[in-house]
Order: sequence, then structure tokens, then C-alpha cells
Amino acid sequence: MRRFLTILIGLAAVLAAAGWVLSAPSRLPAAATEGVTGDAAAGERIFLAGGCASCHAAADAEGAARRVLAGGAPLETDFGTFVAPNISPDPEHGIGDWSFAEFADAMLRGVSPEGRHYYPAFPYTSYTKMEMQDVADLWAFLRTLPEADAESAPSEVAFPYSLRRGIGLWKRLYLRDDFVMAHAGTEALERGRYLVEALAHCGECHTPRDRFGGPDTARWLAGAPNPSGEGRIPDITPAALGWSASDIAWYLESGFTPDYDSAGGSMADVVTNLAALEAADREAIAAYLLALE
Repeated sequence: MRRFLTILIGLAAVLAAAGWVLSAPSRLPAAATEGVTGDAAAGERIFLAGGCASCHAAADAEGAARRVLAGGAPLETDFGTFVAPNISPDPEHGIGDWSFAEFADAMLRGVSPEGRHYYPAFPYTSYTKMEMQDVADLWAFLRTLPEADAESAPSEVAFPYSLRRGIGLWKRLYLRDDFVMAHAGTEALERGRYLVEALAHCGECHTPRDRFGGPDTARWLAGAPNPSGEGRIPDITPAALGWSASDIAWYLESGFTPDYDSAGGSMADVVTNLAALEAADREAIAAYLLALE
């Protein structure tokens, strides 16, 4: 019996050690960010496509106030309530004292400057597909925005989801930098794929998730429960949507559907962001959506 217990304890220790190693945060190699210089003017387009203000600005912010990224928008999920933090250039309360390498780790790997996993309520699962130059441009633009001295509110996450180390194992299952649409045959489709799957992170809301909160890419953009618990995020695959390319592009610019209904809830905010992009970007999104199988 003593020998059995010794073996059992030893096995448990080995499994715990293996789990600790497998769940460790993984940073980008130092060479990934070396020599990359951002362009703030180009970064504004990334900021808009990524919808940064939608979560990190005040809920009722309009105009210039949408550039004050003091944080605070809550996201209620089955795993807890996550609150968007202050990402303004304030060095104490925001991200003003971060390096570009630390910002890239957050965006592409979901790892904080302190080496902790971020919860995937922060859509780095989509941003991991971003090009490094775009990350640098966004970083340069964020540094031009107003500082905000508001404290970031803590998220409310119950055990066992409060054990962030477990997110490392979750990432091994779900964090992928390959595209769902494996082949994009035209320049417009490539741009649309990049906007939908990476920058605009449409799949984060429109794709259903499995029991562990991972995206079910086999049902890509097929609709999902609303994280807020109110209604459902619609299926936007071609068969379900039934819109033309011009219908989609116009909706993303104006917020009006072909039936003269209008975008509401969080989608209204998405339209506000996408309407500020070039028409070619909205047309590329439409081309991508209609090319889905």
C-alpha cells in the first residue's frame, strides 16, 4: 500500500509539473519586434477596424470622447464578467509605460507585461493573425491618444476560471494564427479575410463556442448566443444572410438592412467604426462573407 501511494504521489507530481510547463505563457521571440517602426496615421485605420473604442471607451462616448480609452465596458459570460481595462497612454493607469514588444505580446500571444495570461475576452485569439506592421502602427496611434487616469476595474471570475494558468492549456487547444478560409484567390478576398478574421474579429461574436469557450470553427460565423444574454448574434453565412455584396457594404456603412431595419446593440458600434474605413474595406468584407462555403 505504501509503495502504491508513493507511485501515485510521484505520478501526480509528474502530471502537475507537465501541466505547469504546458500552461506557461509564451512570449514572442525578441527578433519579432526588432526594427519594426509604427506609423500613427496608418494605425488609426487599424484602431477603427479593430473596434478598440467599442470596449475601451465609455459606453456613451461620442466624437472625440471615443478616443479616451479609460476602459470599463463589462462583458458578461458563462465564465465570469470581464471588464475592459484602461489602455490609454497614461503610464500609471494605462499602458503608457509598456514597450512595443510588451504590446505585441499582449496582442498576438495574450500575455501581459508581468507574464500572466490574459483572458480571451480580450480577442487576441483573432488578433494573433495580425501582421506585425499593423500591430506597430496601432501602437504608434494609441500613443497619440489622451491619457486617462482612471483605475481599471477588476474582472469578476469564479473558481476554477480564476486560475489563469489554466488559460495556457486553453490556448494550446484554441490559439491558432492560421485563417479559417484557407485559400483566398483574389486581393479583395485576402483583404476581407484579414479584416473579418483578424482585425474586426467578427468570429468572436458570430461563431458559436464549445463547452470550454473555444470557437467552433466548423460552424464559422453561423450565429451564437449573445454574451449579454439578450437575444442571439445572427448567422451571417451566405445562405442565412441572403444579402448581395452591395447590401452588405451599405449596411456596414449606414447601419441599414435591405429591409430598412437598422443595426442595434453592439453592432451599431461596429458600424460606427467600419463606416469610417475606406469603401474598399467594406466591399472586401462583403466579398469574403459571400465567398464562405
